Amino acid sequence: MLPARWHKGFQPVRFAISNIALPAFDHLRALATLPGLGFSGLEVAPSRVWRDGWDAARVEAYRRAVEGAGLRVVGLHSLFFDRPELGLFKTPELRSRTLDFMVDLSALCRDLGGVTLIYGGGRRRGDLTAAAARAETLAFLSDLLPRLEDHGTKLCFEPLGPKDSDFLNSAAECLALVDAIGHPSLGLQLDAKALVENGETGPETFAAVRGRLDHFHANDPGLGPPGSTGAVDHALLGRRLRDIGYDGWVSAEQRQISESDPLSDVARGGDILTRCYS
Repeated sequence: MLPARWHKGFQPVRFAISNIALPAFDHLRALATLPGLGFSGLEVAPSRVWRDGWDAARVEAYRRAVEGAGLRVVGLHSLFFDRPELGLFKTPELRSRTLDFMVDLSALCRDLGGVTLIYGGGRRRGDLTAAAARAETLAFLSDLLPRLEDHGTKLCFEPLGPKDSDFLNSAAECLALVDAIGHPSLGLQLDAKALVENGETGPETFAAVRGRLDHFHANDPGLGPPGSTGAVDHALLGRRLRDIGYDGWVSAEQRQISESDPLSDVARGGDILTRCYS
């Protein structure tokens, strides 16, 4: 029986999981198990798939494997995991390389069938003032976003807690940036643990992004399975999303914990998503 809240016309969210929950470079056989655990989407960290870059044939083969398992790629995250020298607030030469790399990532996302590019790490401002960092980011995006338009992708800055970044921490700051830019290739994402760490779990945070939210990460500190630490009230966040009529992807951002049985933790994540976010 469907939950009572699934009234006529209601569209429930869809559940995805990041491939960082699966063995690196060797998880294609595990994909077929994911639909039975409640997932219909896969969020891709490229560094978890290819050791030394990708080409069209490798990308097409991975997409076929994902879709053959009854899933679809929803987007990319962990964008700079294997390229720590890149990101915002770099030298002119590294800035140029970062722009080119992000265009390549956007094309990869498109070719895999995804939409969102979640920009988490790689944006510490250090000695830059907040105003200078914002100005540099606006200039960077003015160069980048026109190059993404034809891909149909959306770059979303991930709100991060104060331990994870010193720039664009809060959902409110990310929303203000999106409003200032006003470009269709720049979207909005919310992150469960960051909402808790930044004190933004109230209804006003969600009301501000009603009808505009592109992606949601369900996660816990340390990226164990959602709900594993007790630090995040996922049931509350699920209610907040339902209150604004969100019907997009909720993605379990959890890392591989068990080497011998990674799917047991994936099942735990799927259970929490089903119970709290449906």
